[in-house]
Amino acid sequence: MAPLLDVRNLTVVFDTPAGIVHAVNDVSYTIEEGETLGIVGESGSGKSVHALSMVGLIARPPGRIVSGEVFFNGRDLLKLPEHELCNLRGKEIGFVFQDPMTSLNPVLTVERQIAEPLRRHFNLSKTQARERVVELLDLVGIPNARARIGQYPHEFSGGMRQRVMIAIGLSCNPKLLIADEATTALDVTVQAQILDLVRDLKKKIGTTVIWITHDMGVVAGLADTIQVMYGGRIMERGPVDAVFDDPRSAYTWGLLKSLPHGGKRGDTRLYQIPGNPPHLTSEPIGDPFAPRNAFATERCLTETPPLKQVDDSVIGHKAAVWYDLRQERRAEEAQP
Repeated sequence: MAPLLDVRNLTVVFDTPAGIVHAVNDVSYTIEEGETLGIVGESGSGKSVHALSMVGLIARPPGRIVSGEVFFNGRDLLKLPEHELCNLRGKEIGFVFQDPMTSLNPVLTVERQIAEPLRRHFNLSKTQARERVVELLDLVGIPNARARIGQYPHEFSGGMRQRVMIAIGLSCNPKLLIADEATTALDVTVQAQILDLVRDLKKKIGTTVIWITHDMGVVAGLADTIQVMYGGRIMERGPVDAVFDDPRSAYTWGLLKSLPHGGKRGDTRLYQIPGNPPHLTSEPIGDPFAPRNAFATERCLTETPPLKQVDDSVIGHKAAVWYDLRQERRAEEAQP
């Protein structure tokens, strides 16, 4: 059975006054129906840009899709005319954007914004759309939904606005939901509520989810598969437990070491990955993480490592490395 989404060699650049920004570089992966994929990495790693590019939402110009194919249900999204993409967006592919403060229109009621994709894709009457809006707001946990549909975004809290965004993304029961930093601006209590909500909705509706975030903890509690990106490339990918327990990319290992751990206050300093992210205005050569990696070899600086299976122990656990992180860590730990 073919995967729901099959991304092949996607490359995206932006033309800027400072030069060409190589935002996404030869990204390939698949996601199966019903799977939850968590995509993590620092700001500028290509997480959001590659997702927006897939559904035709980057500004062109300055953005350009240089190469690649993105098959969704057997159709290449990059070759579809704009009107067909518009028919897919919202109906079969839902999107939850980063910041509900700016993504929701402040001068339109919540009802009108949730009802828009329903009336466009299903030709519902105003009354039918209103009933569906109430159902959706109930589904995402907004109390007294019928009384609140006529309110404006500023009358909702940050967490409630995010629930409205999720309601819009799920309004047409899409096959794929892409959530881009959907909990970043929320406090930890509201964040936990949103994650519980997504898990419950996934069970009820069966939607496939791509969850884009910089928070490894969120991915650990939500995703089936994790994909680590850096410098516009996939550095590591695999089942969440396998990657967390046995990372094979030094970048993944650095992210995991950066997580706060329990213990008495003052016991240890929080780990910080040395160096700075790459300048993507330069042509990508070799392993993009090599300048910050103490285990990098000469080959890492000149030759781009392919994303390949790390061993036979866990199917689907892949890393783009020229070094053996396990061996290097053992050697480092053995030093007095």
